[in-house]
Amino acid sequence: MTATYAARTAPAVLSADVVTDEAAFAALAPAWGRLYGRCAAATPFQSHAWLYSWWLSYGVPGRLRLLVVRAAGELVAAAPLMLVRRPLPALVPLGGAISDYADVLLDDGDDGRVTGLLTEALAGAARTALVDFREVRPGGAVERVYDRWRGPRRTVADSVCLELPAAPIDALVARLPSNKAQRVRAKLRRLDALGVWRRPVGPEEVDAALGRLLELHRLQWQGRKVTPEHLQPRFREHLVRAVGPMVRSGDAVVTEFRIGEEVVAVDLTLLSRGLAGGYLYGAHPGLRERKADVAVMLLDACAEHTGGGRRTLSLLRGDEPYKHHWRPERVVSRRLLMARRRTAPLLTAALGDAAARQRGREVLHRWRERGEG
Repeated sequence: MTATYAARTAPAVLSADVVTDEAAFAALAPAWGRLYGRCAAATPFQSHAWLYSWWLSYGVPGRLRLLVVRAAGELVAAAPLMLVRRPLPALVPLGGAISDYADVLLDDGDDGRVTGLLTEALAGAARTALVDFREVRPGGAVERVYDRWRGPRRTVADSVCLELPAAPIDALVARLPSNKAQRVRAKLRRLDALGVWRRPVGPEEVDAALGRLLELHRLQWQGRKVTPEHLQPRFREHLVRAVGPMVRSGDAVVTEFRIGEEVVAVDLTLLSRGLAGGYLYGAHPGLRERKADVAVMLLDACAEHTGGGRRTLSLLRGDEPYKHHWRPERVVSRRLLMARRRTAPLLTAALGDAAARQRGREVLHRWRERGEG
């Protein structure tokens, strides 16, 4: 099914289509990659390899709603969405809970006409559904769509991400108070004394390295609370399918850490024009027994990839205490809710649900604080 729109006053020929066919989604890879390179706000979670692989693992047949805008045949905007029925009928971004950021792609050269047509197409595609963009990083391209939206709209706070400036490890250590900086330097020397060395794996080695990462991840969390999805076959299939192409295109780096020839840890760092972010790692429990600080080891490796104009070293989603040792900036993602006038009650219901969940989180936080006291 394809719906077509056309700009009335644009000097260039613009058209917008709603793509619902999986094969057509796959065929967009080259054009998608070019657009991704022209969208400074894009994160690795908007790359074609990540999203198409996610769809193959998590998508529901018949629910794909991929909005694309072309200018003279070239892709200049894309909104990767799917239709969900529960808890409310809504258009939501592809990528789901395993993606730290959601967004659309918009060509940086747009003078507003492409954004306007994408907004019009989104309103048409939504029909009787809410548009619900979760985990939008401040400055995300979809904010330009939100600003042009003519119907009811609201924003609420979403997850916390912690961010550091893009800098080598020495510069990150220098930001710390002197006593903490000394401890980090001692931990780096400890890693050297243990003989830990690292190497990025080539594209032909990625599949095997990711297998080791997931096995080490399972080992490190054995007997403790782990994200259940990371142990599922569909997640493994998604990761292996997505990361190989991302390594080849420079959107990901897989790093092995070894002592001698034994692989003791594997890290997956995702890259875009603006940021580098450590996404997932696996580390053998024996590293901690040998007093190796795994967090320092991983940040040292991730900081190697902060060149090339990147401004941010992201610790990605989560407000864990160990991340605060580095004095990061606390950045709150946003949830952008957009409705048509006839679907305003869906917006009201979503806001009520979000408020109730926030109250629940606050009660749980206070309960934990009392328990620790």
